[in-house]
Amino acid sequence: MEGIGGYTLSEWLLFFYIYCFIGWIWESCYVSARKRHWVNRGFLKGPLLPIYGSGAVVILAAALPLRQYPVLMVLGGMAAATLLEYVTGAAMEALFKARYWDYTGEFLNLKGYICLKSSLCWGVMTLLLVYAVHPPLAELVTDLSPRIRYWASLILTALTAGDFATSFQAAMDFRNLLLRTERLREELKALQARMDQLEVQIAGAGEELRAQYRELQLRRKLHLEKLQSLYSRRVHGLLKRNPGTVSRRHKESLEAIRRMIRERVEKDRK
Repeated sequence: MEGIGGYTLSEWLLFFYIYCFIGWIWESCYVSARKRHWVNRGFLKGPLLPIYGSGAVVILAAALPLRQYPVLMVLGGMAAATLLEYVTGAAMEALFKARYWDYTGEFLNLKGYICLKSSLCWGVMTLLLVYAVHPPLAELVTDLSPRIRYWASLILTALTAGDFATSFQAAMDFRNLLLRTERLREELKALQARMDQLEVQIAGAGEELRAQYRELQLRRKLHLEKLQSLYSRRVHGLLKRNPGTVSRRHKESLEAIRRMIRERVEKDRK
């Protein structure tokens, strides 16, 4: 049964996965070139970037009916993909307390989720998709037998669902780690402030104050050890795949987590 654009559900799913893969190749190569080392980019562990696949599908759904009107087609593709990027970015930050992309420093950005440059890129992508990339790719997919399309889309969906489940859990681990780190940092600040007060009073003081100071030192040590124990390989992998991750509300805690991961990696190498 045909749906939007004259394609079946299994065909749309295959388009989605193909464009996810193309997006992963582009992003991984681009970020790796900037970082000067290989970065397996993306929210998922596998070679797929859902934002690109979703963007391509949304663009095609909006643009294909308008392909006889190029200006309207580009504007429709830009608007649809930009809206998707904004909603996805805002939803992910609300859920995970972090941004996996951030346009805050870009010209004409909206809350850092979208910007003019990104929207223009979506417009260029609309032209390339509709007139250059999608026609041969669509021919390749539609030439497959319905049985092959069905099983290919089913298997890819099952594999992606499993990957998404583990990646989602890693993102939730990261969220919880951010919040716990923030709480521990606040407690450490309070302990340090109390220790600073006692240091002023401790000269010539009695054993009671000295005992309080030793207790605070012990508590501070335990808090630091607890911070180190929060290390998670899943979180490490997630941040490694998304080196540009930022958190507006928990900036210092995110930097503390990155330092902790670097220290753990260096320790494991020794």
